[in-house]
Amino acid sequence: MWVLGTLSCILLSFLNQFFWYRREPLTISAISAQIAVVPLGRLMAAKITDRVFLQGSKWEFTLNPGPFNVKEHVLITIFANAGAGSVYAIHIITAVKAYYMKNMTFFVSFIVIVTTQVLGFGWAGIFRKYLVEPAAMWWPANLVQVSLFRALHEKEARTKGGLTRTQFFVIAFVCSFAYYLFSGYLFQMLTSFSWVCWFFPSSVMAQQIGSGLHGFGIGAIGLDWSTISSYLGSPLASPWFATANVGVGFVLAIYVMTPICYWLDVYKAKTFPLFSSSLFTSEGSKYNITSIMDSNFHLDLQAYEREGPLYLSTFFVISYGIGFAALSSTIMHVALFHGREIWEQSKKSFKEKKMDVHTRLMQRYKQVPEWWFWCILTINIGVTIFSCEYYKDQLQLPWWGVLLACTIAIIFTLPIGVLTAITNQAPGLNIITEYIIGYIYPGYPVANMCFKVYGYISMKQAVLFLEDFKLGHYMKIPPRIMFMAQIVGTFLSCLVYLITAWWLLETIPNICNSNSVWTCPHDKVFYDASVIWGLIGPRRIFGDLGLYKSVNWFFLVGAIAPVLVWLASRMFPRQEWIKLVNMPILISGIRWILPATSVNYTTWLLAGFLSGFVMFRYRPNQWQRYNYVLSGALDAGLAFMGVLLYMCLGLENVSLDWWGNELDGCPLASCPTAAGIVVEGCPIYTSKAFVPQFN
Repeated sequence: MWVLGTLSCILLSFLNQFFWYRREPLTISAISAQIAVVPLGRLMAAKITDRVFLQGSKWEFTLNPGPFNVKEHVLITIFANAGAGSVYAIHIITAVKAYYMKNMTFFVSFIVIVTTQVLGFGWAGIFRKYLVEPAAMWWPANLVQVSLFRALHEKEARTKGGLTRTQFFVIAFVCSFAYYLFSGYLFQMLTSFSWVCWFFPSSVMAQQIGSGLHGFGIGAIGLDWSTISSYLGSPLASPWFATANVGVGFVLAIYVMTPICYWLDVYKAKTFPLFSSSLFTSEGSKYNITSIMDSNFHLDLQAYEREGPLYLSTFFVISYGIGFAALSSTIMHVALFHGREIWEQSKKSFKEKKMDVHTRLMQRYKQVPEWWFWCILTINIGVTIFSCEYYKDQLQLPWWGVLLACTIAIIFTLPIGVLTAITNQAPGLNIITEYIIGYIYPGYPVANMCFKVYGYISMKQAVLFLEDFKLGHYMKIPPRIMFMAQIVGTFLSCLVYLITAWWLLETIPNICNSNSVWTCPHDKVFYDASVIWGLIGPRRIFGDLGLYKSVNWFFLVGAIAPVLVWLASRMFPRQEWIKLVNMPILISGIRWILPATSVNYTTWLLAGFLSGFVMFRYRPNQWQRYNYVLSGALDAGLAFMGVLLYMCLGLENVSLDWWGNELDGCPLASCPTAAGIVVEGCPIYTSKAFVPQFN
């Protein structure tokens, strides 16, 4: 377990960080390791000696504990999970070194990364009794893992004319592996098939409507599993009611709010691209951020006044408004629909209560004492405060900022954990944390980024740890061994992620700022957010000194929306569908649209409809038998072929230059349509008519 677990964690950490900076980031999930270690584990069990060393003493041990079993497999997967997800604090290092061109030492970077990742253990320990033990907290994403473990370990009789889960997995895996050769290398247009643009090669509006990568994506389709699952996760693991809520939110935001705001030229919308996370001047050109900073990495107010106010694209503004609404709707929804359950659970937490079968079976094992979590939490907060004070020139965050970030994280861990455990969807705290520290402590971009990471990622890590605890709950893994696997895996992944990122940042010229494949799309959004909320500050963007102050009304809209659903469910109790309307999921469903695109959402929704509605309703037996196995096979096949393509062809810069590899094929979708705005490669408009020429 320790050998394969460590190897899986290191490999996934390295590969995911390596691909993270590329134009099309490839995320290799833990499922890849989950599949790969099965033959390795069985080979090691068969070939390694079972001799007992130092027999008879208290130090006796063996290199071969016995046949490779499912519990070892689960623990290896927990290790792999530590390396499968991105380390969010890497964004800080990338933004400082690649975009701001400032210095941050390796040691300080390591402290920030470790403390942000480990802080979540404390919150996870506090909320175990609410989010792991109750049967109602079922964590849908874990069912993919459980189903796959069963397919790989349980002997299953093949039905007449049918397939076992293992056979189905192998077939789906091979198909996914082979198909990604086309969508990932030979015919990359399959990632976004925007056929509308072909019929209107010189129309900006038509390409805005039809582009799957830079527009509304009407008619665009992605025939590639990476397009479908890259940002929202597997649609096969999302309950249909959650998928439907995301779909409604997507339609309202993309096809109602955005076109209305754009074509009415709200906030000079036509001066900028329709979908962009970049920052602009009033004339539509890119904003020169370095010109408004002083030598101490603070905002130069006089330079900012000379440069003028900062402008955002239409959807960038809407996405922030949606983030505001998602936060307030989450609080109100949990209070109205789950408040009584949480209160009852709180009252019964120290009393005997009825346990489900999983909780009853887990009582056989020694539990992780709660004081372990409190010790980790206390030490971690102490180290964080010391680091922020001692290295204040690099981190900029004062001690009270650390405590405030921790307070925000612990308040929101429970409600967001409830949503994740029930719906497999959850809003993040990134926007509200940026907003709070930006108002209290403006002009300090690194402080803003650190506050966001400590306030948001510690909560997110807590939810991920709780999800792993629930997986161990389902698979009957001893809690203390699970705890150790999580701790060791987290520390190991932090080190590998940082070393890999540091190596790339130091060795690739102009990384994140060139026309090469190293464009850093996620880090670009993170950097832009640090400028908006940290350097300039929300008061000059969304406050009384800013252009977008009316966006704050989204907080009220988000708070009212769950109340309307709750009242409707009380007034019409027989209408069961009303209870399935989940406003936090509906509102926050498009939180990934930047840096994701419309085609990511449309294809995700289509796949979710076919799986969660069509197959679940009309072929329930096949859905129950194969749905989650298919999800795992598609992930694994894509991941292995993606790595193979890069190792064999990407490292040598071997590519195919033909029209089938021209992504999207909608070059005019990002053009402005305001009169007099000149952008290279775009048509020029006048106040009276369109001038059919290009700059």
